[in-house]
Amino acid sequence: MGKYVLGVDLGTSAVKVSALDHSGQIVAQESFDYDLIQKQPGYNEQNPEDWVSGTTVAIVRLILTDHLAAEEIEGLSFSGQMHGLVLLDENKKVLRPSILWNDTRSTPQREEIEAKLGDEFVDITRNQPLEGFTLTKLLWVKENEPDIWAKAKYFVLPKDYVRYRMTGNLAMDYSDATGTVLLDVAKGEWSKKICDTFDIPMSMCPPLIKSVDFAGTVTPAYAEFSGLTTATKVFGGAADNAAGAVGAGILHPNMVLSSIGTSGVVLKYEDNADVNYHGVLQFEDHAIPDKYYSMGVTLAAGYSLSWFKKTFAPAEDFTDFVASAAKSTVGANGLLYTPYIVGERAPYADANIRGSFTGVDGTHQRYDFVRAVLEGIVFSFRDLFDIYEENGGDFDTVVSIGGGAKSPLWLQIQADIFNRKVVSLKNEQGPGMGAAMIAATGLGWFDSLQDCAQTFVHFGKAYEPNPENVKKYEKMHAIYKQVYKQTKAISEQLLDYRKEEL
Repeated sequence: MGKYVLGVDLGTSAVKVSALDHSGQIVAQESFDYDLIQKQPGYNEQNPEDWVSGTTVAIVRLILTDHLAAEEIEGLSFSGQMHGLVLLDENKKVLRPSILWNDTRSTPQREEIEAKLGDEFVDITRNQPLEGFTLTKLLWVKENEPDIWAKAKYFVLPKDYVRYRMTGNLAMDYSDATGTVLLDVAKGEWSKKICDTFDIPMSMCPPLIKSVDFAGTVTPAYAEFSGLTTATKVFGGAADNAAGAVGAGILHPNMVLSSIGTSGVVLKYEDNADVNYHGVLQFEDHAIPDKYYSMGVTLAAGYSLSWFKKTFAPAEDFTDFVASAAKSTVGANGLLYTPYIVGERAPYADANIRGSFTGVDGTHQRYDFVRAVLEGIVFSFRDLFDIYEENGGDFDTVVSIGGGAKSPLWLQIQADIFNRKVVSLKNEQGPGMGAAMIAATGLGWFDSLQDCAQTFVHFGKAYEPNPENVKKYEKMHAIYKQVYKQTKAISEQLLDYRKEEL
């Protein structure tokens, strides 16, 4: 009889539950979609009950459809969408739909935090009080829904609510707690200073646990609901970025993650909390106990490429379209693209900046533009690498996941622009893999997440930087870095013009 762990990847549009064996092989996988609630522009909410029922349906399917015996499922853990606010009353009942990470209604609350605490807030939390984070959402409810606020006794994040429904125990792991921007990162505890400043009772903050900590067993009620046994052990889990880093093997100080999805993420393992990026990069607790990670986001990474293809080559095969960039040269024959087409997050927190092609010449072909887009996305990541280098970051390996890992050409471009070895994953599964690794480590299958990665994470071909290309890209990136300042004022004027026309 086999033994399995479940990795529950609780995303924004769906939950995916993966069953893995001792060797790290996925033996079965089920998912369930759910809806957003969008009452008006900028509002994004979900019903927490949908997460519970969706997760449960996926588990039931694993047992009934994929024929996993419930007694073979030894444990489970979570990767969770970050920052979403779940408010509970004294009986731990949900008071209102969850306000999600991509909800942007809380700008006045962000401004209030900045006015009251300023740089002290960043020193405590290591992050800016952006609209996406949980604290601004708490203050929005406090100021706009006083009847709800009066009943609120606890808050948790999405995966924590599902875990509570499974075990009956409220808790939040450190990686998600940093994303609330209510945590004193250096002290590893909820910040009394922030809670007192904004009149948030400390009793609302749930107990803190480590990602690999045992959080309880499945209750008899949830066992009957899901088909699991009451012997199934549940572990803390992690925020999706932390779980994704675990699943990608970012578990050592020499490693950085390059993730190109719709948005792009550069994520670096941090050995301690001594470094301070002053909020330019996000700084979070890792799923590894007492370790951390920092990250910067390019808002339109893969989206830049999909936008360009949809606009200029809608009928072409995507793989062929990307491969056509090989017809161009290193530096796209002197053509630069800046991927600011929906604004930018890091290193420029600028909602008004817009993208550009610079250096367009009558001799340029479409494949030069494709190459420029690929390079421009990686140049935006290189901006974040520069911040790490300025702060003494020492790393030699970049793990590439997402769309950027599917093209050998793009992998080589990353190696040349980063001037680092770049590797992809043979078994890329994202945050769900990390969640399963957390459960496997919590159960004692492995001594640590690093040990687990030796079995669960498999790297593919390594792409080494070409010294000649590195020199050329250094020159191009120096030019690229000037474009933001040169186009900022123009972007703002053009946005104003479009608003007037509309």
